[in-house]
Amino acid sequence: MSASPSDKPQPGSVKPVDDASRRETRHGVGYGVTAYALWGCFPLFFSLFEGVPAFEVLIQRILWSCLFLVIVVTLMGRWAAIRNGFPGPREAIRRLGWILGCALLIALNWGLYIYAVETHRVLQASLGYFMTPLVNVALGMLVLRERLGRWQMMAMGLALAAVTLQLVLLGTLPWISLVLAMTFGSYGLLRKRVPLDALSGLLVETSLLLPLSLAALAWLTWHGQSHFGGSFDTTALMIVSGVVTTLPLLAFAGATKRLTLSTIGFLMYLNPTLQFLLALWVFGEPLAWPQLLTFALIWIGLGLYSLEAWRHHRKALARSRARVAE
Repeated sequence: MSASPSDKPQPGSVKPVDDASRRETRHGVGYGVTAYALWGCFPLFFSLFEGVPAFEVLIQRILWSCLFLVIVVTLMGRWAAIRNGFPGPREAIRRLGWILGCALLIALNWGLYIYAVETHRVLQASLGYFMTPLVNVALGMLVLRERLGRWQMMAMGLALAAVTLQLVLLGTLPWISLVLAMTFGSYGLLRKRVPLDALSGLLVETSLLLPLSLAALAWLTWHGQSHFGGSFDTTALMIVSGVVTTLPLLAFAGATKRLTLSTIGFLMYLNPTLQFLLALWVFGEPLAWPQLLTFALIWIGLGLYSLEAWRHHRKALARSRARVAE
């Protein structure tokens, strides 16, 4: 349906709309940079849990994240959106099954990440999150039967070569990197089946994990192994872990409302880049040349992947402009 004369932009109205769009984009970039910068600085926070096992940090993070998310969702009035995500008993059960799978994957990802920080393997964690976009491409091909472009196939080949080289040259697989990338990539694949935003989805996921976390906490307390309440600093860190988990999600939600997926995709590299720099400059982790070669191959693969994504974005934008012109 064509626009009526009153709907068409007048000469004096074009600039304010453009200015508003630019302002929204700037705000979106600011939110995106904030979200990924906070995620990139997570090693600094979780390194503070000195002497606390990763498993206990994980169950406390789930507990306090769930509580803080309840507060945030209530203040934002988002309960209706969560209820609408489960229409009818049969569909609700099916979607809860998908979300339970997401919850288990994110719990494994969180726990392994905390373990990586505690055992001074932040470089491996960084490599895992650099590999995640390439794992997403592989899962799209294997599970969703998506066809890969030439550059994407080359990127996948470079990632496989990087892992193989590290196995040959160092004699060990970067298993932390692989598991982090696989769990996060699989989490993203399952989350596509549930129509909930990141904030609401994480609340449902942590709610499903909450009984297990409370049971584990009760077991630790019963056996005198819980660190909660042992010292003010440790207890405060455990409580704050819920806030630390939620704040980047709030910024991410603000970014996704204002930016295209391609822009979000480029910003996401800030997270593993910051982790990489922190591992070298703050935690002093050694970087042997086989590891550097692994990173270099992954970076080249990401460059090819990003080039392919940029080309698709340009083609989609051209088609969109052509339709508007018609």
